[in-house]
Amino acid sequence: MYSLILHGKRSIEFQKWRNLSVSVKLLQNVSSSYSSATAPATVTHQRDGRKGKTFTVSYLVKSLGLSKKLAESISTKVSFEDKSNPDSVLNLLRSHKFTDSQISGIVRSYPRLLTLDAEKSLGPKLHFLQSMKGASSSELTEIVSTVPKILGKKGEKTISVYYGFVRDIIEADKCSTLEKLCLSSSPQGNLENKIRNVSALRGLGVPQRLLFNLLISSYQPVCGKERFEASLKKVVEMGFDPTNPKFVQALHVVYQMSDKTIEEKVDVYKRLGFAVSHVWEIFKKWPFSLKFSEKKITQTFETLKRCGLLDDEVRSVLKRNPQFIRVSEQNIVNSIETFIGLGFSRDDVTLMIKRYPECIGSSAETIKKKTEFFVKKMNWPLESVVSHPQVLNYSMEKRIVPRCNVIKALISKGLLGDEVSEVPPLSSVLACTDQTFLNRYVMKRDKLVPELMAIFTRDNKARLEQ
Repeated sequence: MYSLILHGKRSIEFQKWRNLSVSVKLLQNVSSSYSSATAPATVTHQRDGRKGKTFTVSYLVKSLGLSKKLAESISTKVSFEDKSNPDSVLNLLRSHKFTDSQISGIVRSYPRLLTLDAEKSLGPKLHFLQSMKGASSSELTEIVSTVPKILGKKGEKTISVYYGFVRDIIEADKCSTLEKLCLSSSPQGNLENKIRNVSALRGLGVPQRLLFNLLISSYQPVCGKERFEASLKKVVEMGFDPTNPKFVQALHVVYQMSDKTIEEKVDVYKRLGFAVSHVWEIFKKWPFSLKFSEKKITQTFETLKRCGLLDDEVRSVLKRNPQFIRVSEQNIVNSIETFIGLGFSRDDVTLMIKRYPECIGSSAETIKKKTEFFVKKMNWPLESVVSHPQVLNYSMEKRIVPRCNVIKALISKGLLGDEVSEVPPLSSVLACTDQTFLNRYVMKRDKLVPELMAIFTRDNKARLEQ
């Protein structure tokens, strides 16, 4: 722990991979041999789960106008098989004058709300909050939209304290004042600690969105007193910026782990060849890097070596992208199998991992979909993707398709070269900002600017035609 604080102050080959694939599959076979006896029941349960997830995605898209990708993400947290209960919840919110935009935000932040009982649970809570000192509809909708998990709390007194504290912070922030808040009630015990500690964090400049998540959650860091104060002191001494989410992440780690445990985790990295300064660099980029077990950290390191990287190259990858530590062996294996199946060589895959490790974290479906688009629709060679693997993480709808549609339009008019089929380099089209792209391919076209801008800005979720 001391070493991290000190640094904070000072800085204010393919066969091996195949063996990895086999080892993972052997583990899966052992697991499947055990589970075969309960297969029929499991299959039925999975089928029902898929049914509920499919309905949930469809409902969220149609009722709230969410994107399919966002709806799919929410469906991993909550699902339902009919619309009666979620309809009741949405109707209740609308009756209290929540706007569609506010409701969408509430569902994104607190999807479990759609499964609560509108009549017996949510209705009485909203009525109680609105009756508090004559709270206006606009105040109610603003506060609940900001911290929707208030509606998941139990007991009028608890809800009242949370609501009042959130309201006081919102009002004080509107006046740009960091004066000590005067609460209308006097909470005790755990809630008293949370409010005192959140107030201290606010005084340091921690923004609302982070404060309210800490206040309403059951996470430990803001529940204690002496331990919180000691942990906060350490995080501040490490030089973390209170306005950055990493400040709160570091607070979580330091609060939950003893100095001895943190030093033991630092030693794990040191045994893998990292200097303490490197461990500090990784911790500053992603504080949760110290929460993983020795087994997981070592496993990720060895897996990357089996992908063809040397020790120094693995350390370089993890220093640049410490979040890669959490990627599972199976995900790595699946990604590599997908790349090989698409025609990439083993050396290509190794180069891509070195350049952009996140390409391994993408799903097989995403890798295949985007690679085939680049190669088959745009006639870019695989080598272009190898040179710029970050394009695999770009959004199809927001970046890839709109820009490529503009390029296709220019090609069809013979404006990109002597040959009609000539396509500019992938990096020139995708690996640049929107403004650079527009300056490069749209603004110079004079009379075609309105047409090209229409192509670039329209909601284009359809695939490019051949």
